[in-house]
Amino acid sequence: MTHAPVIRLAYGPGPHHVGDLHRCSGSPRAVVVVVHGGFWRAHRTLDMTSAAAAALTRHGFAVWNVEYRRAGQGSWVDTLSDVGAAVDHLPELAHDHGLDQAPVLLFGHSAGGQLAAWCAGRQAVAARTGRQPPAVRIAGLVTAGAALDLRSAARDGVGDGAVAGFLGGEPEEVPARFAEADPALRLPLGVPARCLHSDHDERVPSTQSWSWVQRARAAGDDAELVHASGAHTAAIEPGSPDFALASEALGRLV
Repeated sequence: MTHAPVIRLAYGPGPHHVGDLHRCSGSPRAVVVVVHGGFWRAHRTLDMTSAAAAALTRHGFAVWNVEYRRAGQGSWVDTLSDVGAAVDHLPELAHDHGLDQAPVLLFGHSAGGQLAAWCAGRQAVAARTGRQPPAVRIAGLVTAGAALDLRSAARDGVGDGAVAGFLGGEPEEVPARFAEADPALRLPLGVPARCLHSDHDERVPSTQSWSWVQRARAAGDDAELVHASGAHTAAIEPGSPDFALASEALGRLV
């Protein structure tokens, strides 16, 4: 089976407003927006998820592996708005690259799971608050090893202070920022969610996903915890059992 080459495309004016479009053979089952992790730090890039993005095309998905501004390149608001802008650029990509009518899924790893969950909830938040709704409706969310409860992650020191570094303070110091960015405070999501996490995750504790799923269900969301078995990055490593779980979870959301 042959695949179209990876195409790097801009979704905005800045050097970090880019993404890699991976085409699949034939009509895609869905377009998967992949959001990489790295605790929002500048030295982690979309290269982290390039192999996973390419492998997902072999499961019949088109993949938009996106970059965004990280610490030192912009504020936390810039990071969130970049991910939203990358997703909202999809109608233009769909028109230019034959992806029309394909449902859109989000797949976020680690800190990228927080960003993907934030993005997935924009439609519901807009409906509750009167904000402008996003351009793209999300059909489903898959996270892997994700930081989904930023207040507890900050208090537990996840990522050597990564959450406070991202938001510019502790929950008690900048509560409004946590209210805007924390997926645990933006429920109900209004989007089906499947959250992979392993008890062997050495970077982000599995309680991050477990507690979020419980809260999401209590808020009325369709949310499930998927028990993974590998280390923190296993779900973005093609050929691993956890990557198979992630691709299966995406497939079940179509």
